[in-house]
Amino acid sequence: MGERKVEDMSLSALFEQARKIHLTVTESGADQDLVKKGCEVLEKCEDMISKLGLFSSNETKDDISTNNLKYLLVPFYLAELTERLAQEERIQILKISQAKLKEFISFCEAMELVPQEELEASVQGASNSFADRRALKIARFRRQRAAEAKLTEINERKERRGRSTKAAALSTPVEVGEDDLLDDDGEEEREAWLTTISLAICKAFDLLEMLKKEEEMLSAIKEKQLKEGEKEFSQAILDDRTKKAEAWHRDAAARAWYTQPAAPITCATFAQDVIEGRANVSQAHEHKHQPMIFGPQSLIGGSLTSERERMAAQVFQPAYRMPTMSIEEAGLREMEMMNKWQERNAKMFEEANSAWYKDKPKMGPSEGDEDDDAAQEKARAWDDWKDDNPRGAGNKKLTPCG
Repeated sequence: MGERKVEDMSLSALFEQARKIHLTVTESGADQDLVKKGCEVLEKCEDMISKLGLFSSNETKDDISTNNLKYLLVPFYLAELTERLAQEERIQILKISQAKLKEFISFCEAMELVPQEELEASVQGASNSFADRRALKIARFRRQRAAEAKLTEINERKERRGRSTKAAALSTPVEVGEDDLLDDDGEEEREAWLTTISLAICKAFDLLEMLKKEEEMLSAIKEKQLKEGEKEFSQAILDDRTKKAEAWHRDAAARAWYTQPAAPITCATFAQDVIEGRANVSQAHEHKHQPMIFGPQSLIGGSLTSERERMAAQVFQPAYRMPTMSIEEAGLREMEMMNKWQERNAKMFEEANSAWYKDKPKMGPSEGDEDDDAAQEKARAWDDWKDDNPRGAGNKKLTPCG
């Protein structure tokens, strides 16, 4: 698979390819070309994980989704494949592999996946006695055996369920209760990946100890060769290589994806497209949803100038309304509407609390007296009119006795 093809692959496809290469190399061995290819694929996975910002240092294992748990194994796989590279600078290879193992163990420690006894032993360091180191190795070996047995049990359970499901599908329809078995696949997959990570932690500690001892032996041999007067390894060359190794470790710590992740992709839709392989990380993520155009291929993207072209473009339209904006644009528009609503409410509250609304108009003493006098005059005139015109006085001629 060429370099261009690797660039176009999704993160899940890259990890699956790297996992198969790692399995082939660790079980049966392989040539150096396959090992180098596996390292390149894993480095690409590591770069995509860093750019997508899948993990954070303030998360725990419960905060990580089941689909993303497997990507915790990328540094461990890269450390094991790097250790199998055949180069003249063996000490440099050992340092790189140790750095990846420490990176994997540190992140697992932040995720609360490392056993407590391993943490205590790493804190004590070389002060552990021989009996303590032996007890730690025995406990680690037992955890490794238990993890391997658990993975075997999970795989056998999956195979039995697959066979029974296939047989039931061929013979009888799906009965009530089989959906519950399907729902358990997610929990079973999460349990399998957590067990795989626990097994990788045990192997990482063993491999780290072995690489440290190998580095000490090679350093001692080089020092002996220097003392015997061989000129191919001078002190200046060793110092230069030591400085380069230290600079590489500092740069690796600065690039660590769990401490200082790259600037995350703010558009959730574009991040999902990158994970599923529909887009590349290198593309600009000004990801805006444009309404899809249906119709003849000749009219897509062109200007509709005539009524015939407009009618032809409306052929095979979907039966539902297509989105006209992305979720981010809708959120920004709702935020703008909310700001305007808050400003309008604040203005209304300000007017309601103003003086002209609260203070009622007060009537002066002269206006009140004039109104009272006018009312009294009107009442007196009405009383006088009623005295001059008693009730029914105008209808006397209409009565029979009138």
